[in-house]
Parts: sequence; C-alpha cells; structure tokens
Amino acid sequence: QVQLVESGGGLVQAGGSLRLSCAASGLTSTIHNMGWFRQTPGKERAIVAGVSWIGGATYEIDSVKGRFTISRDTVKNTVDLQMNWLKPEDTALYFCAANYGRVPGGAYRSDYWGQGTQVTVSS
Repeated sequence: QVQLVESGGGLVQAGGSLRLSCAASGLTSTIHNMGWFRQTPGKERAIVAGVSWIGGATYEIDSVKGRFTISRDTVKNTVDLQMNWLKPEDTALYFCAANYGRVPGGAYRSDYWGQGTQVTVSS
C-alpha cells in the first residue's frame, strides 16, 4: 500500500501562485508514476499533470502548459505542482495520485489517491 498526503492548497487571487506538495509513504518502491488531478462539483476527476517516477518525463494538459510545473523527488518521495498565473477556472479540489493510467474508454484510474486539497482562485 502507498499512502499519499497533499498539502499547499488555499485561496489566491487570479494571477497568483500556489505550490501543492504530495508526500508518499509505504511501499514507495512500487510507484511508477505520480500525478495531479482536479475535480469540480458535478464533473469527473481530470488529470492536470503527471510525471514518470523513474525517467522523470512530465505531462501537462494544454490549459496549464506554461503556468503549471510538475516535479518529483525520488529520494523524499514527493511530487510537487507549482502553479503560477492562476485563473478562476483552476478552482477545484486537487488530488495527488500514484500509479494512474487510462482504462478503455479514456477515463483515468489510479491505484492510490490522496485526500484532496482545495484550490480556490478569486477573480
């Protein structure tokens, strides 16, 4: 089992920055990727960014490219999401995930989820 604990959410004005952090514990040797997802009421949880645990390759969705940066530390077993130039549409509950992937039909699933941290961007 892997446990994930997020931190760093909060309230920020549009144009501001926040840094989310996720600490993994437990069977961290089984991690092959980690990512950040977000969810708003009435919508499905959607990927924001991901990182390969071994090679470090990263992925961000188009709407956050140039604003959000995902990084990982394989010694500390953490993954961070630096969010700059935040917009009101970035407001969501953000979840850390470990060992995520896509299932037939295109939806994402993950072996492990954190409890979520709220990000609210005011206009």
